[in-house]
Amino acid sequence: MTGTSYEEAVSGIRARGVEWDIDPTLDRIRDLADILGSPQRAYPVIHVTGTNGKSSTARMIDALLRERGLRVGLYTSPELNTMRERIAVDGRPVSAERFAELYDDVLPFAQMIDAKHEVKVSFFEMLTAMAFSAFADAPVDVAVIEVGMGGTWDATNVADGSVAVVTPIGLDHTPMLGDSIAEIATEKAGIIKPGAVAILAQQPVEAAEVLVRRATEVGAVIAREGLEFGVLQRELAVGGQQVRLQGLHGVYDDVFLPMFGDYQADNAVCALAAVEAFASGRSTAAAEPGEEALQFAPDQLDPSLVRAAFVNAESPGRLEVVRTGPTVLVDAAHNPAGMAATVGALTEEFGFTRLIGILAVMADKDVTGLLEELEPVVDELIVTRNSSPRSMAAHDLAAVAQDVFGEDRVHLVPRLDDAIDKGIGLADEVGEFAGAGVLITGSVATAGDARLLMRAPE
Repeated sequence: MTGTSYEEAVSGIRARGVEWDIDPTLDRIRDLADILGSPQRAYPVIHVTGTNGKSSTARMIDALLRERGLRVGLYTSPELNTMRERIAVDGRPVSAERFAELYDDVLPFAQMIDAKHEVKVSFFEMLTAMAFSAFADAPVDVAVIEVGMGGTWDATNVADGSVAVVTPIGLDHTPMLGDSIAEIATEKAGIIKPGAVAILAQQPVEAAEVLVRRATEVGAVIAREGLEFGVLQRELAVGGQQVRLQGLHGVYDDVFLPMFGDYQADNAVCALAAVEAFASGRSTAAAEPGEEALQFAPDQLDPSLVRAAFVNAESPGRLEVVRTGPTVLVDAAHNPAGMAATVGALTEEFGFTRLIGILAVMADKDVTGLLEELEPVVDELIVTRNSSPRSMAAHDLAAVAQDVFGEDRVHLVPRLDDAIDKGIGLADEVGEFAGAGVLITGSVATAGDARLLMRAPE
């Protein structure tokens, strides 16, 4: 039995500062990993970064690997409801007891590193060390590691991914990562290591140039969505979409994906390419600078395995239906590019004739950009706040929203639970059969709070 409770472990991690306060150095996490015995080197790693789609892609990679019979560790962030969600083995978050045990195991070593450096081991560094240790102890056959923020200076980057996945890059976390797409791409490109396979989602031109340059400089093999792999066909289906995917080794037909939006199909094919690259390997000889020819084995994954993995794949909090009568959707979009993808999927899949939006956002986001993406599809907007201390005050959000939506379409409701009740009430006035729906969105914290309030399954 551990001497620390789960609640005490969470409190201890939170006492190390806020997750979004980033100190650009790997010195502490490298020292901590070294003193723990470098657990991140005990298994191969598939490393995932990007601006949007990281968690969904990482979860799909996890599903494909587990369907192949591998024991998989999955590290994602942030959590929707409980911190232990971030560290999963065999498709399940570690138990509260195991989370506390991991904390107790790592804490004495973290305190040693605290004494060595001017700045203590951070919130995210502590969690990352716990995840690395959990996966080594399991032990796992492979770990799927999602970057927390950026890439080069992210604590996860002490692990060297044999496969590096970069999902679409956009403007987000600009105070920490840079004000341009090229600057942000430069930071995220840091996870592409010598001899790795770089799986690149479709990118803005300025991001693609940076990523390809980094890959060629370090001798990584490059596989690009739209060239070496991609979505060949997609059709709407009940509860999701039917897709035909071109992988690195062949075509996969009749794949049902229980998620909405073309962006999820793109995430799926990136996940597929990543697992193909991991499963087949590549030539052990490093690519020459400028070399982009793929060096994969000719065999493809079992198509029936791929279909089985995707039909069971989940992406909680990503355009997730948490109630019907009226339909209530929860979505974690938190930047304009993510919201544009959400709006596109909503328009394509649901066709609401009246949509009530409930919005709570972080104060440091491009709030006007988010609102401008929402405005064409939302009839009435309820502004509120979520449980995070970073949440924009509801009255401040209302002032910005009124500039975009006009005063008549904006309702101010300070508490999220009351906002949900009001949103459902407004939808009920029209009735679900008349095409009314509710969208709760604006951040991962908003999605997590809403899932908890709506009692969605963990």
